[in-house]
Amino acid sequence: MSDTGRPGQPEWVPGATAPTHRPAVTPQGAPGPSVGDDGPGEGAPAGRPRWLLPVIIGVAVLVVAGLVAGSVAFFGARGGDDAAPAETVTLPVPTPAVAPVGRPATTAFASALPASVLQYALASSQDDAEWLGAGALEAYTETFTDGDAGTLTVRAAQFETAQEAATFLQGLTAALPVVAPDTGATTSTESAQADGPDLPQTGEVTVGGAPAGTFTVVDAGDGTGVAVWQNATAVFRLTAPLADVRDAYAAYGL
Repeated sequence: MSDTGRPGQPEWVPGATAPTHRPAVTPQGAPGPSVGDDGPGEGAPAGRPRWLLPVIIGVAVLVVAGLVAGSVAFFGARGGDDAAPAETVTLPVPTPAVAPVGRPATTAFASALPASVLQYALASSQDDAEWLGAGALEAYTETFTDGDAGTLTVRAAQFETAQEAATFLQGLTAALPVVAPDTGATTSTESAQADGPDLPQTGEVTVGGAPAGTFTVVDAGDGTGVAVWQNATAVFRLTAPLADVRDAYAAYGL
C-alpha cells in the first residue's frame, strides 16, 4: 500500500518546523494570556496547542492498528473457507507373488495371451471344447492365482471373422447374470458388493483409436464379477473377485 493518503497520517511529522502563524493581536489594554495557559507564552506566535501533536499521533496509531487487525481477520477467514486441495495418491500396480506356469499352446493367438493379470499369475491353460464346438478356430480356458485364495478365470477364443466374433459375444452378453435390485435385506455378498465397482458397465473397445468391439462388466451377485468383450476376431469372458473385475478387465490388455 502506498504511503500517500494513509488514513490518520498527521499533516506534518514530529521534529519538522511547524508552520509559522501570524502572532495574535491583543487589543490595547486587554490582558494577555497568563503564565501556565495552554496557549503560547507572551510574545510567542500562536500555533497548534502543545497537546494536539500527541493526540494526532495516538489517533494515527489506532487507525493503522485497526486496519492491520481487520486485514488479518478478513484474509484469515477467507483462508479458513478455502478447502485444502485434495491429494492424489497413485497406488502401485499389483504384481503376482508366484511365477506363472508355461502355456502349452504355441499359436500366435495363444502366445499373445498374457501370463499374468495384476496380482494373478497363470496357473493352468487348456483347450475350451465348448467354444471350439461353437465355431471358434481356437479357444482356451485359463485359470490364474494370486498364490493364496484369490483366483481369476479367462475363456478366450479366436474366430475367423469379426462378425462371427460379434455374434458370439451377443450370446455371451445375453447370458450374463442379472443381480436383483437391492431390497435392503442383508446378504452374504453385501460387504463384497459395497467394496466393488459401480456395475453394470458397458462401452466400446477401441484399438489405436478405432472401434474394435464392445465390453460389458456385471456383478454376478456371488462376490464375483464377470466381464465379456470383443476385440476384432477375438472374444473373452473374465471372472474375478468383484473388487478386482473392472481393473482385471482393463489390465488384460487384449
